[in-house]
Amino acid sequence: MKIVVIGGTGLIGSKVVTKLRESGFEAVAASPNSGVNTITGEGLAEVLKGASVVVDVSNSPSFEDAAVLAFFETSTRNLLAAEAAEGVRHHVALSVVGTERLAESGYMRAKIAQEKLIEQSSIPYTIVHATQFFEFMKGIADAATDGNSVRLAPVLIQPMAAEDVATAVATVAIGAPVNGIVEVAGPEPFRLDELVRRYLGARDDPRSVIADPHARYYGAELGERTLVPDHATTLGEIGFDAWLSHQSVSATV
Repeated sequence: MKIVVIGGTGLIGSKVVTKLRESGFEAVAASPNSGVNTITGEGLAEVLKGASVVVDVSNSPSFEDAAVLAFFETSTRNLLAAEAAEGVRHHVALSVVGTERLAESGYMRAKIAQEKLIEQSSIPYTIVHATQFFEFMKGIADAATDGNSVRLAPVLIQPMAAEDVATAVATVAIGAPVNGIVEVAGPEPFRLDELVRRYLGARDDPRSVIADPHARYYGAELGERTLVPDHATTLGEIGFDAWLSHQSVSATV
């Protein structure tokens, strides 16, 4: 079975491609670097020939509100049209737990638009809602930094390792489409402020984390359970401490 992974050279996509190939599937990594551009349509028809499944884990190069919306709408429309022409039987897209609760965020509005296009298309689909990745802890801290302080809401978060996200996406890709959403999350919940505080402490980062209930998360104000799943079908196996230890080892090698 041929599975095309859009964004197949990125953080998640490269891992998905590896996992699928290790399981004996023909996995093709598609990205602008490989001559496949979902914005212009370049290379789409060629790469999708004979494909049964398309996995979209691509991301916008810009997170500015208008740019990210244009990216996801254009890319998804082009991709779905090419899939319909080639007879693709399953469209898998990676999205975010709590997307519908984060509509104050321009990025999340773009993901909502992407999901609606998928739901309205003729292609059988599965949308994977994943919680935040451990790998993005620095980005969360940087986005919330003012001077030497990081202001974060003390709400629940249940993040997971990119490795576990990729495992979940690959598993969905080789299964039957559910024509709906599946949620995946990390093995344990944390408070967002405390998690980032631990991450920065482990990195000897001098910034102080301040718990602020009204601190915004990529433009959105958070409720207690905005970032955690309602009904996760899969929990990752890699805990935060194990992931952090591995990062520390990798940094010294």
